[in-house]
Amino acid sequence: MPALIFHPIYSQLDLPERHRFPIEKYQGIADALNRLNPEIMYERPDEISEHLLTEFFQADYVQQFLTNQLPPQAMRRIGFPWSEQLVRRTRTAVGGTLLTAKRALEQGIALNLTGGYHHAFADFGSGFCIFNDLYLAARHMLTQPGVDRVLIVDCDVHQGDGTAALAANDNDVFTLSLHGEKNFPYRKQISDLDFALQSGCEDDEYLTTLEQALHLAFMQSGADAVIYDAGVDIHVDDDLGLLNITTQGVLCRDQLVINTCRKHGVPVASVIGGGYQRDIDALVKVHLQLFFAAGVKVL
Repeated sequence: MPALIFHPIYSQLDLPERHRFPIEKYQGIADALNRLNPEIMYERPDEISEHLLTEFFQADYVQQFLTNQLPPQAMRRIGFPWSEQLVRRTRTAVGGTLLTAKRALEQGIALNLTGGYHHAFADFGSGFCIFNDLYLAARHMLTQPGVDRVLIVDCDVHQGDGTAALAANDNDVFTLSLHGEKNFPYRKQISDLDFALQSGCEDDEYLTTLEQALHLAFMQSGADAVIYDAGVDIHVDDDLGLLNITTQGVLCRDQLVINTCRKHGVPVASVIGGGYQRDIDALVKVHLQLFFAAGVKVL
């Protein structure tokens, strides 16, 4: 059974009516897993400290966000109205990904029921992402014995531009992004490996491309650990995805990534990434595929 990291605050954020971000899905995933297996237990993360945030992100940006001093245009780029609640949720979510990385190194696999804030750069946030938990978790994995290189596998439909920029001059963090070519962000950054998919891409093409991408990534990176962004906005029913991947295709993708990590004998820390169906129950069902692929037991 993989370690599961969750805090109710993940879904505790008051947003304007019809806001695009499906904040309810995190609690929805936890509730669905508990219906499938009432014995499931979650470990609650703490809020990440300001000190840890400023290790790799620009100190003025961190301080301005925490104290509501960011300019209005900066908050519009992030996509959320500022609130103390947003600060607490953000710090807890990022803390959750760090805890997930720690548990993955200890147990082989761990999953955070949020995470994947890959559009955040060192000095600004974007696209619902404030602090880049993927890069921060990778850097903290690298402080552990036996971890000299970390591979970030980003399968969210949107390119991980912030992650690519943060790791651009970092030889210890290798970035792979498999994403929709005609989707946000429209100005892409350069990952170590980028695979841009045409709109309408279906299961067979997607899985073939991913298999090739993983082969190259492991061969080139020499990774000792993996962080996996399992965004489900690739799904055929996603409002923002533009790809045509079925629920079975999502399951096969997650199995392929996790089994490849196991084959190479490296631990994997997974986050759930994006997913933007307004039907929360339907969205949760797609996100559950990651947990099935990871071996969460259903009673």
